[in-house]
Amino acid sequence: MSDDEVVDLIPEGDEAQIASASPAPVERWRELVDVIDDARRRYYVHDAATLSDAEYDEYYRELEALEAAYPELVSADSPTQSVGGERSDMFEPVEHLQRMLSLDNAFSEDELAAWAARVERDLGSMPSMLCELKVDGLAVDIVYERGTLRSLATRGDGRVGEDVTYNARFLDSIPKTLKASKGHPVPELVEVRGEMYFPLEKFNELNDEMLADGRSPFANARNAGAGTLRQRVDRREAELASAKDRGATNVDRLQADLDRAVRRLGRLHLIVHGVGVWEGHEPTRQSEAYEALHGWGLPTSERAKVVASLAEVREFIKYYGEHRHDVEHEIDGVVIKVDELAVQDRLGATSRAPRWAIAYKYPPEVVRTRLLDIEVNVGRTGRVTPFAVMQPVKVAGSTVAMATLHNQEEVVRKGVLIGDLVFLRKAGDVIPEVLGPVVEERTGDERAFVMPTNCPSCSTPLAPAKEGDVDIRCPNQRSCPAQLRERVAHIASRGALDIEGLGFKAAGALLDEQIISDEGDVLLLTADQLRQSSFFTRDGGAGERVLTANAEKLLPELQLAKRQALWRVIVALSIRHVGPTAAQALAREFGDLDRIAAASVEELSAVEGVGGIIAEAVVDWFSVDWHREVVEKWRRAGVAFVEERAETGPQILAGVTVVITGTVEGFSRDGATEAVTAVGGKVASSVSKKTDFVVVGENPGSKYDKAVDLGRPILDAAGFQVLLTQGAEAALAVAASGPA
Repeated sequence: MSDDEVVDLIPEGDEAQIASASPAPVERWRELVDVIDDARRRYYVHDAATLSDAEYDEYYRELEALEAAYPELVSADSPTQSVGGERSDMFEPVEHLQRMLSLDNAFSEDELAAWAARVERDLGSMPSMLCELKVDGLAVDIVYERGTLRSLATRGDGRVGEDVTYNARFLDSIPKTLKASKGHPVPELVEVRGEMYFPLEKFNELNDEMLADGRSPFANARNAGAGTLRQRVDRREAELASAKDRGATNVDRLQADLDRAVRRLGRLHLIVHGVGVWEGHEPTRQSEAYEALHGWGLPTSERAKVVASLAEVREFIKYYGEHRHDVEHEIDGVVIKVDELAVQDRLGATSRAPRWAIAYKYPPEVVRTRLLDIEVNVGRTGRVTPFAVMQPVKVAGSTVAMATLHNQEEVVRKGVLIGDLVFLRKAGDVIPEVLGPVVEERTGDERAFVMPTNCPSCSTPLAPAKEGDVDIRCPNQRSCPAQLRERVAHIASRGALDIEGLGFKAAGALLDEQIISDEGDVLLLTADQLRQSSFFTRDGGAGERVLTANAEKLLPELQLAKRQALWRVIVALSIRHVGPTAAQALAREFGDLDRIAAASVEELSAVEGVGGIIAEAVVDWFSVDWHREVVEKWRRAGVAFVEERAETGPQILAGVTVVITGTVEGFSRDGATEAVTAVGGKVASSVSKKTDFVVVGENPGSKYDKAVDLGRPILDAAGFQVLLTQGAEAALAVAASGPA
């Protein structure tokens, strides 16, 4: 590259600054600036990210490192010196009363500690800090004058945003007037900063709509919120009115489009997380400002917390890192702010970010990767499931190379092609999922997935189980090697007989070496049989094969499995549609597997928690000869098939229905259920007005919210113990409840 070509890469006016940098760093700097600027334009203006957050952060950090090594590269045009975002021409401009800045990020505890050390060094001591969740939404600026909403604007470039005030009338979460509260009079003028977002349920609905329209799904809730807020509803209304005046034929379509836009706006929520200009009765701390904002009717987060040390900050970060999926909206980290406003002013800000705040970013849960192939897996009930084989990528703290695609219709619905660049999501322990393709990155070399017509394991022709069934199945249930291996491994799973030492590889070895012929032989296994397996033996010297430690462990586990509760035995039989909840209901109602096998569809479907589909599946399963042979093999092995009932003592929870959500201290999930049924109670899977108690442990789900809404009695771990030992009346005395 010539010197002239190097100069061409440099922003006008910066030639002298950059003269000492070599061509290679200059080229890379320009490439990074172009990539980041393009990503910002797509993200902020077009609401259609083509980079994942993780990729953006990687490019941005590389740019920061390059500029640190070559300070002469830094210019006013660099993304590191400006707030991300632009204002589109679609809306009128609105200048913020006080500039809206971005936040610097910390991706590790070391980077967080370095920020805290700088703050402490500048102040001489560590101030109190406010920790709050970093909502993955759209930043907005709201101005109230004499308590009345004056403007609603997007952040834009930090100085000038887009005027979306008209749309505020459709946003229930933004009050149109503020009301004074005790100790917090409404100021003459106040500028409020917040985040507009979709609750996760609404975000998933929107992505389904995007895929149905053949478009790339939103990679994050922020893009979904931005695309919704930045709608020209006023133009839609004007167009509809004009069409009505003209008697146009497209009035119904225009009305439907307007109604859809208004409904989407109505589903947006707001969380307030800061203030700009404030005239009159100014607070002294950020936390005090939040109290005032809440008192005036603005939505603030109940999860914000003032802490006194970096250790407490780390505890807050750790807690929500483990519980981020308990929150109703997406979060991508925690924001840490100096709480005292005067101290914030002392620390000041750079050209793009305050020095008194930092965002600690969690590992990304949505990334981009290449879809290399789509293969199929045959499950234990014969269901043939497509899954994505991807270029390995790190997401949510682990490396992922495969993800579920559910069924052929889902592949079509998501519009993914083999070879696509795709958005991949992995939320905590949830199975990785392909969200959809990055349509804009297609080259034309991609190809469609074709579902196989024959089982990849046994070559049997595939077909739906019944007409209209979405799932394709291998009907060779008895001898399909893939189904056999899955069923044998399933027997040992925690939700079934919980047999330690019998995993997927062990199941495959027992079948491949013909030690067993089907799942019925598992509980009949002996030490002599295991000695015939190379998987369960090792070289003991002198040509002798001795059992491995795993085999020695497996034998007593098999004996314990024969004494498991009846519901676990039912689950282990791999009856289609029958999971732990239905199995528990059947065991509780009938108490005997032989009675279940002899019951009619009507008798089975009458059991609460079972229903017609499960009842038909149970009857169908027991009508198959080789299924009954499996049962008889287990009977010969010593399985009783009878639910043990307490023979003495009162059933103090007879007639009491309990719902359990979260992990209850002192119990496994199944153990808590068994504790209730052991004293005559019934465990239901959902909360209703008929629910007597809802037991809430750590990491509760939406059942807790439903219990609060319905005013059902709520018990913690201690209250649960009272219920089990003293009965319902005593438990009511210690229960909490929400408003009925």
